Amino acid sequence: MQETNAQTKKAWETNVYEYWVKHAGTPSERARQDLENPVGMLKRYSGYFESYRGIKVANICGSCGKKAIPLAILGADVTIFDISRDNERYALEVAEAANVQIHFEVCDILQIDMEKYQGYFDVVFMEGGILHYFHDLDQFMGVMHSLLRDGGRMICSDFHPYTKITDLLHFGWCVGDYFSTDIIEEEMAHARFYEEEIRAQIPKCSYRKYTVSEIINSTISNGFTLKRFDEHPAWTDSKMPGEFTVIAEK
Repeated sequence: MQETNAQTKKAWETNVYEYWVKHAGTPSERARQDLENPVGMLKRYSGYFESYRGIKVANICGSCGKKAIPLAILGADVTIFDISRDNERYALEVAEAANVQIHFEVCDILQIDMEKYQGYFDVVFMEGGILHYFHDLDQFMGVMHSLLRDGGRMICSDFHPYTKITDLLHFGWCVGDYFSTDIIEEEMAHARFYEEEIRAQIPKCSYRKYTVSEIINSTISNGFTLKRFDEHPAWTDSKMPGEFTVIAEK
């Protein structure tokens, strides 16, 4: 597993800062967008937060801060947990330009310091497709449960398991058996946007893709009370499921 994490870390630290500047704007440009409409920058996820001001949010695999910084602008106390130093650099520069503070822990999600963070957060929030990086979903959900205070909420949004059998989101990933439990190697999601010379240098990541029942049952078996399971249309075809959101409480 350490080798797998090292590959993932290298993938997310290969020209990733430059990628965000090119595709999300310079830190000052991105900060200006966040400040103009922080609720809009949260997109559909704004509807899953009961409040913002003063809540402690763990943004799991929070990447470049694209959701953490709007939350901070709205008054939340946000900590990003992510494996990439490039993501940290971009997120902190955007936060500085927006004149807000976020916390950023560069770490393996499964090795979060529980002496510091156990029971600390009101909300754990993740989006953008992260579950497939974790080969033991129960272990991952156990960490999420431990991070929350009693009564805290998990907002878990991810790629819909339907994408196991169709490349609906156009990632170029292999598709096939919906019920497969295999670990597969594929490019990181953004690799297709790089020039071929750089793309060839990016190591592949190891993924384990889950079914709907695996996700729901792991949530329940790790002590959460399931409140909602929403399905969302794909950005490529509004007639097909592309993402889902689980809302669960401790």
